[in-house]
Amino acid sequence: MSELTDNFNEVAGRVARAAALAGRPEGAVRLVAVSKTFPAADIAELYRAGVRRFGESRASEFVAKADALPADIEWHFIGHLQANKVRPVAERAAWIHSVDSLKLAERIDRIAGECGKRPKILFEVNVSGEASKFGMSPAELAEAACAGFGHVEAVGLMTMAPAGAPEETLEAVFGALAELGKNYNLKELSMGMSGDFEAAVKCGATLVRVGSLIFGKREYL
Repeated sequence: MSELTDNFNEVAGRVARAAALAGRPEGAVRLVAVSKTFPAADIAELYRAGVRRFGESRASEFVAKADALPADIEWHFIGHLQANKVRPVAERAAWIHSVDSLKLAERIDRIAGECGKRPKILFEVNVSGEASKFGMSPAELAEAACAGFGHVEAVGLMTMAPAGAPEETLEAVFGALAELGKNYNLKELSMGMSGDFEAAVKCGATLVRVGSLIFGKREYL
């Protein structure tokens, strides 16, 4: 096996162990391999090892990779989505995690209908209240969660915890998102990244977004 495959399997094992410790059933948590900034060749390597679920956060990079790689990859768009990039993303992504306003959700819904697509969407909530993070406030979520959509499936919520936060803070943030999910019957919870995914699994994450532990340290241009 390659180093990439070894890394993926190690993370997958940690996810499974965290879920078991939390008393959650096998398969309750799915690992999204976040491949942003890494070449399509790395994704292809993991694909050959059986991995099918990948996450990207930049629209132009995502489109290029999606068009170059096998059609049966389950793509998750996890980054901030600008209004003018909705169409190419909606045409290719099975899941869009970062829906940070009702206006954006309505635009995705309309364009998905025009494209004949039906992506799953998650409302991004800024649970921690950090000014640097995108996402709805809990009050804004209340309006979005009650809206009706014809061409997307609103299935869950997404958040990010403060970087480097202690365990107590992580559990408070992730626990708050889980409670919001219960309140609105939104069962999918996208939370947890390389530094905090085990705390997220403990609090009910169904999707964890892990990149650097699998692909290595990123170098941003």
